[in-house]
Amino acid sequence: MIGIRIPKSVGQRLDNLAKRTGRTKTWYIREAIMEHLDDLEDIYLAEQVLERVRRGEEAVSDIDEVERRLDLED
Repeated sequence: MIGIRIPKSVGQRLDNLAKRTGRTKTWYIREAIMEHLDDLEDIYLAEQVLERVRRGEEAVSDIDEVERRLDLED
């Protein structure tokens, strides 16, 4: 069980959507979280990699080098 505070306008929008569709506000909140959780995790991981690159701890390759390594050159 999780409790959250949302702006009144968002709550009203959820109420209206739930009434129009016959679904619950909880259903829509759960769907929104499930839909965006992967993206949020990806962003967090990308930010970590970017910081390692900036510190020189992570190697980077340009597209030509990647194609050569994978034997994908034209």
